[in-house]
Amino acid sequence: MNTGGVPQTTEPPLSTAATAFLHPGQMLASTTPTRLTTIVGSCISVCLWDEKLRIGGANHFLLPFGGGTGPAALRFGNVAIAQLVESLVASGSTRERLAAKVFGGACVIDAFLERGQHLGLRNAQAATDALLREGIPIVASDTGGRRGRKIIFDTADGAVWVREI
Repeated sequence: MNTGGVPQTTEPPLSTAATAFLHPGQMLASTTPTRLTTIVGSCISVCLWDEKLRIGGANHFLLPFGGGTGPAALRFGNVAIAQLVESLVASGSTRERLAAKVFGGACVIDAFLERGQHLGLRNAQAATDALLREGIPIVASDTGGRRGRKIIFDTADGAVWVREI
């Protein structure tokens, strides 16, 4: 699925912003300009941005649903999205001002293509459903397909660069 607001496909120029790499099961919300990078296959990365406050954050989750508390719970989309939203709200944002960009959800293993609802599709649907419940619009997405993606999200201006890998 690819919706409006398609992200740029060329890597951004060098920046003086802080940088962070998100591993699977991690999340970061930042009130200072930060360039967040991650690589997703069947996983999903949700990037949230508040244009008024110019703050944002992203997550990288592996599975659509799960429970628990602590850092390990961020592996699950329902937990990772809720915690990302709460982190940005705690930093002064409101749900009404947040906009989402969603990436990943590929089927990178041929054997799983024959299954109608492979993990990548279930992850993408979980992200869409969670953001709908939170009342946060998805302004851009690049999900599905058969290849992973490298994502670079700049919390200073909300720009996202994506490249298939």
